[in-house]
Amino acid sequence: MHQLMTLDEKLAIGCKAAELRKAGDKEGATRLMKTVPIPHYIAKVIKEKVGADFLIKEGWNLAEAEAEYGNDWINK
Repeated sequence: MHQLMTLDEKLAIGCKAAELRKAGDKEGATRLMKTVPIPHYIAKVIKEKVGADFLIKEGWNLAEAEAEYGNDWINK
């Protein structure tokens, strides 16, 4: 289950991801950034334009979309 984050938590993860990217660990940075919830409106557009399978397969944190649209929004 994904979880919501405060702005401070999101910023801390973003800074750590930037450090990883600067050190040459692009995959680690991407993996870390996927833990930050995608804004619900962006998740909705990705679902509509690319598909729900992409969001699920890629492992993005969808907590904000679940909070806005309900737990089963991805399958509707």
